[in-house]
Amino acid sequence: MHLLAAAVATAALLPPPAPAVPELPSRAVGVPHAGRLVHGVQLPEQGAAFFTWDWGTDSSPNRDWRRWGTSRTVTTTLTVLAEFHAAHPDAPRIGVADLSRPRGGTFDARYGGSGHASHQNGRDVDVTYPRKDRLERPPLRAAQIDRTLAQDLLDRFVRAGATAVFIGPDTGLTRKRRLVQWLSNHTDHMHVRFPP
Repeated sequence: MHLLAAAVATAALLPPPAPAVPELPSRAVGVPHAGRLVHGVQLPEQGAAFFTWDWGTDSSPNRDWRRWGTSRTVTTTLTVLAEFHAAHPDAPRIGVADLSRPRGGTFDARYGGSGHASHQNGRDVDVTYPRKDRLERPPLRAAQIDRTLAQDLLDRFVRAGATAVFIGPDTGLTRKRRLVQWLSNHTDHMHVRFPP
């Protein structure tokens, strides 16, 4: 009892906690192929529902400077992946590759891999298709894609407010909305774009 009274008295002498500093809002400036990112948010290296993949080194995890986006892009991506994992707890973790650089801007082949024409203002994210063999790496061929899981993941990104999703024409996935478009060189991942 005496110790409790002493702890209460000591706590009363401590200064009040500092008020929380409001976060600066992130902004996508310009367009995805000619823009920059202001006050970006970094996607974590991995989580229970996802791992990150580096196109430049062809390995996991993705380097920290390749994982920046607007708060909306990062939050929505993490939410979709968590909901997907909850719906499919036995599914493999989903790979998340490039978003943008910390301040956005050019993200071409000078930065590794084949580079990106877009990914400049924090609105784009590359998400690898789940594989039938459950390996945590992008599929090399469309035949390695678990199409049922990949279709569900695609549909979840569309319902979450994506403004465009680019998929490989040979993936066997269904384009249920016009915002889903076929694009070559997307056999190993879907490219999801969110609003500014």
